[in-house]
Amino acid sequence: MKEPRSVPVTVPELGAARAAFSLWHVRIGDRVTEGDRVAEVLIPGAVFDISAPTTGVFTERGVQPGDALRAGQVIGAVREDE
Repeated sequence: MKEPRSVPVTVPELGAARAAFSLWHVRIGDRVTEGDRVAEVLIPGAVFDISAPTTGVFTERGVQPGDALRAGQVIGAVREDE
């Protein structure tokens, strides 16, 4: 039997010099499906959704509203379904 693995939720390339974390749409322990909206990021003049990278259980929050972000930064994690 394959061990479940933790998949990081990362900030995509947003095309802006500045970005800030806005809010979470999920709580730790929530089930998510790949592509579900899990968080929002703000850049000047726009709001971007961040999606779940896989199907499983959301297990980690690494940022809070107002935190500065950069592309590629890990902000959370999803434990992948077996």
